[in-house]
Amino acid sequence: MSAEKVFALDELEPGTAKKVVLDGIAIAVVRDSAGSVHALGDTCTHGNISLSEGFVEDETLECWAHGSAFGLNDGKPRNLPAYEPVPVFAVEIIAGDIYIDVSKEIAS
Repeated sequence: MSAEKVFALDELEPGTAKKVVLDGIAIAVVRDSAGSVHALGDTCTHGNISLSEGFVEDETLECWAHGSAFGLNDGKPRNLPAYEPVPVFAVEIIAGDIYIDVSKEIAS
């Protein structure tokens, strides 16, 4: 599979996350405070909670339910109760649009 357009970059404010589903995979599309875009598996590995409803803090996405924070670049939990990482997918910005390729996991 190749990268799919999910939405325009200007639809995602810095410090926020938005959920999309590609090929049946729920993905949290995150724009960090510096403006970089990341794509992580949207489901917290601790409690089956949508991470896109959580909080973008520094270089992490924090689950709103139990507080586990996952690294935006590597998907690894930074604290308990989660101990399993979430997948991280390849992201491209092309002509102001965000593209994600779910066939290219860059970390998990």
